[in-house]
Amino acid sequence: MKDISIYFKSIDENFLNDKPENLGHGILKNFSDFPIIESGGVALVFVPEYRNLDGAIYVQDLPDRIRDAFYGLYAKKIWSQPIYDLGTLLPGDSVQDTFYALEQVIFELVKNNTVPIIIGGSQDLTLAQFDAYKKLEQLVNLVSIDSMPDFGAEADLNPSNYLLHLLKRKPNHLFNFSTLGTQQYLVNHNELELLEKLYFDVSRLGEIHADITKAEPLIRNADLVSIDMLALRNSDYPRSIFTAPNGFYAEQICQIARYAGLSDKLTSIGIYNYFDLDNNEANSQLIAQIIWHIVDGINNRFNDYPKTSKKDYFKYRVLLSEFKDEIIFYKSNKSERWWIEIPYHLSKSSKYERHMMVPCSYDDYKTALENEVPNLLWQTYQKIYV
Repeated sequence: MKDISIYFKSIDENFLNDKPENLGHGILKNFSDFPIIESGGVALVFVPEYRNLDGAIYVQDLPDRIRDAFYGLYAKKIWSQPIYDLGTLLPGDSVQDTFYALEQVIFELVKNNTVPIIIGGSQDLTLAQFDAYKKLEQLVNLVSIDSMPDFGAEADLNPSNYLLHLLKRKPNHLFNFSTLGTQQYLVNHNELELLEKLYFDVSRLGEIHADITKAEPLIRNADLVSIDMLALRNSDYPRSIFTAPNGFYAEQICQIARYAGLSDKLTSIGIYNYFDLDNNEANSQLIAQIIWHIVDGINNRFNDYPKTSKKDYFKYRVLLSEFKDEIIFYKSNKSERWWIEIPYHLSKSSKYERHMMVPCSYDDYKTALENEVPNLLWQTYQKIYV
């Protein structure tokens, strides 16, 4: 891979919790020498870029607070994937310069089969995370953990309208977008209608509260995930700005993070809108624990995405009156997770090949047995064939 060390500020060795029994002892760090990044593993990329967020105040030691908290945790014995802390991304002269640097870093890491965990910074950095995939020349799926889809208004890029800018990219390599944790009273109905017209997924906060496992198939389908920390309720993630009485609980966001890590498809994840103006240690600890759950998921991947041979899967065939094609479900005998295969047409196979096998749940299979079309099957079919 190309040299990406030029984009980073090295880590101060003096303050770190680096005891032999703690997680930090085994992390490959950017101290005096930039670590040699082998294929595989995860890389921490701290990006304290807030200039597109009006009213935000950057506190210089935010990355160090998270490092100190993360390094002080304990690794599981089964963890075998290396963890790299690449340091703090140097801010560019302009925000665009920072975006370019982050895009290059993520591209090189993803190409190297190393999962970057981006710790921001405002959520508009998701756009740089997304743009890193354009050189890979493949359609990708994005999942955003957020209380609202960030369409915002026509204006310069900011955290509340990054999705609008993302959708305007030409050529556009977005296949599917899912937003998890939507609070409908915060969302303009026109935005919800637009998501519906684009056959994107919207999961309300109440649905996830009632059954968090409903989030798992959508997250398992993502190439990249963007977590907005403002999607948490204020009692679980106290902050001085953008307070919210409702949102995810701390343990729920950690479970979602683990779902993301477990996904064989996920290749990058960002944790954005981290504010800690009151020096609240609990916030740094929460970010650290989110990272821990991502890493734990990656180290426990089943590697059972049915992309080649399907002989090790239970296969279930269903006929639906609305479809001329037989619908096939697959269940992994490793993880007991489910997938649904989109009916295969040769004319569409090359461009959409990665999206013909869609993660689903047992409930989707039961829906099909009742001669109803599962929503994710309908939406994916519309995007490919209509």
